[in-house]
Amino acid sequence: MAVPKKKTSKSKRDKRRATWRHKATIQAQKALSLGKSILTGRSTFVYPSAEEEGEEE
Repeated sequence: MAVPKKKTSKSKRDKRRATWRHKATIQAQKALSLGKSILTGRSTFVYPSAEEEGEEE
């Protein structure tokens, strides 16, 4: 017969959610920083810019 699981406390739930949200915030900051550096032209990112793609063809 199936037995219900024990209830997770609010503090454990909140810790888990806070960790998940913090990871998302860090990724968003990295993406914004990368976008800013690409726009200013100071990026050393791997992908070629739109101008370089046209020259290769």
